[in-house]
Parts: sequence; structure tokens; C-alpha cells
Amino acid sequence: MNDQVWTRDEIESPCVKICVVHPQARICTGCLRSIDEIGAWSQLSPEDRSRIMTELPGRKALITKRRGGRGARLKRDEHEHGSGDTQRPDTAT
Repeated sequence: MNDQVWTRDEIESPCVKICVVHPQARICTGCLRSIDEIGAWSQLSPEDRSRIMTELPGRKALITKRRGGRGARLKRDEHEHGSGDTQRPDTAT
């Protein structure tokens, strides 16, 4: 039996089987494709698939939100606990 029938010359899907759509970016958090791209993948030309594959790494930033680090934490703490001014009004100079 010849297995060449099952050999296909096409770009593999970037699917990693983590299919969760990011609510704001509207792309899959696993493969970074849009819902339209996922649905059309099997019908796309090799050129279109290649173009999409090239764009995928740049999409990671769309779903990665920095929380702000130390500066954001200090601002948040200041907001939650007041201005942080520990000097008593009667001792102010």
C-alpha cells in the first residue's frame, strides 16, 4: 500500500490545542490566529498560510498585558492606603 496519498505539501497548522479566544484581541491565545483564519485555514492558499505564520509572533503582544511592575504597585498601594504622607499635621514645618 502506498502512503503517498496521505502526504501533503502544505504548511502545517500552528494549532497547539489551547483554544481560548482572548476577549479583547479576538485571537486564539494558543495559536494566535483569528477565528476567521482558523475557520478558513484548510481552504487558504500556501501563500496566505505562510503570510499568517509570519505575522503570528508579532501578535503575542496583543494578549500579553504588563501589570506595571513596582511603579504600578506603589501607585495602587498609595491609592488604597491614602497619600502615604505619614507626617502629622501638627508637626508640619
